Amino acid sequence: MKEDILKTAADLFLTYGFKSVTMDDIANALGMSKKTIYQYFENKNVLVEEATLYMFHFISKGIEEIVAQENNPIEEIYEIKRFLMKHLKDEKSSPQYQLQKYYPKIYESLKSKQVCVMDSCVTHNLELGIKTGLYRDTINTEFVSKIYFICMTALKDKDLFPLNNFSMHDLMNNYIEYHLRGICTPKGLEHLTQYLNKNQS
Repeated sequence: MKEDILKTAADLFLTYGFKSVTMDDIANALGMSKKTIYQYFENKNVLVEEATLYMFHFISKGIEEIVAQENNPIEEIYEIKRFLMKHLKDEKSSPQYQLQKYYPKIYESLKSKQVCVMDSCVTHNLELGIKTGLYRDTINTEFVSKIYFICMTALKDKDLFPLNNFSMHDLMNNYIEYHLRGICTPKGLEHLTQYLNKNQS
């Protein structure tokens, strides 16, 4: 029961935003009373905290499974992007903005966890790219990893990139191509061009 509540709450929070969704909304979506939800979660703040952790672990596990496949590093980045776009519905609502504004402590805790996962993921991707000759061996992996995370986070800033002008899908595709063109060797650029022609024509 508790996991069902978390899954439903997480889905609603991502679709409509953390502030916008009420406990009544969650209860109605589950076809149960708020009283039942409060048996598992003391208040909405606790539910938000546990729902964000639930989402974090789900996303982290999915990324780990993709990385474990040891695919071509260029394809790996796009595969992770597809996975994130499928499960993080960050188009019409602003869940990250609402979480940061109304639940700052939860946001900061989540952000620190995201940094660790993203840093490990991107560093692994960079090292694999260097090893396979697709990325330049002169890049500073620590620097690139941190810049990648900062830029990915900035893409979700609706003041910088209003959804009326930019879709999240286009933003992520444009940034990933920008990122890869800055670190690829000629061999890597050739592979990137082939990938883009095949998958984004």
